[in-house]
Amino acid sequence: MAQRYVRVQNQEGQIYYGLLQLSLEVQLLDAPPWLQGQTTDLTLFTDSYQILAPCAPSKIVAVGKNYADHAAEMKSDVPTEPLIFIKPATTIIASEAEILYPAQSQRVDYEGELALVIGDRASNCTLEEAQTKIWGYTIANDVTARDLQSKDGQWTRAKGFDTFCPLGPWIVRELNPGARLQTFLNDDPKPVQSACIDQMVFSPDFLVSYISQVMTLLPGDVVLTGTPVGVGALHLGDKVRVEIEGIGRLENVVVAR
Repeated sequence: MAQRYVRVQNQEGQIYYGLLQLSLEVQLLDAPPWLQGQTTDLTLFTDSYQILAPCAPSKIVAVGKNYADHAAEMKSDVPTEPLIFIKPATTIIASEAEILYPAQSQRVDYEGELALVIGDRASNCTLEEAQTKIWGYTIANDVTARDLQSKDGQWTRAKGFDTFCPLGPWIVRELNPGARLQTFLNDDPKPVQSACIDQMVFSPDFLVSYISQVMTLLPGDVVLTGTPVGVGALHLGDKVRVEIEGIGRLENVVVAR
């Protein structure tokens, strides 16, 4: 199993980065791992910490319509260049935290996605340089108020509600390019989304290069790479689970805001 890098909070409220062991103990690091954090001799036992979202980015840069089948289901063409937008960092919640359904919306959708974690300052990167800026991979759910997205004509409000970016539960350094992404609702064994991440229109390194020519990406920033076909509505009480082979599962429940 790949090493799993986590961000945790102990019972005193202190936040640490660490390595999650098979025993579920966490070996603490002395800094974020992308800032050359090293293991220490400190360990948190299984009942003494809470897993948080695995990083605290300055920004989340997301990509729309990056799978051809999803662009088709949204009744639009595949973009000729990446369609990027920003989600506020305040949208981030951890796995097992609650997605808050806002009163302003009548249609909130799940969007399971692969997330990239940036490990080094990236500005005006070539494709080759961009690959070296991707420190690791995690799972995201780009929750979207679909009715507000249509109503507003731009995506800030629809994508920006607090809790609209479940992220985690941990980061891995390597990922099979053909890993399968699947999204499940409640206890239905049949996924509502299922696609291999190599079906993206624009690859992760291309996305990082493209974004870096617009804005500087900083260590710990997150890039959401788009969702495959099969997006659909969430309802109060729903449990939504996004899985990516080689990473794990991200699970959240929907409640009223």
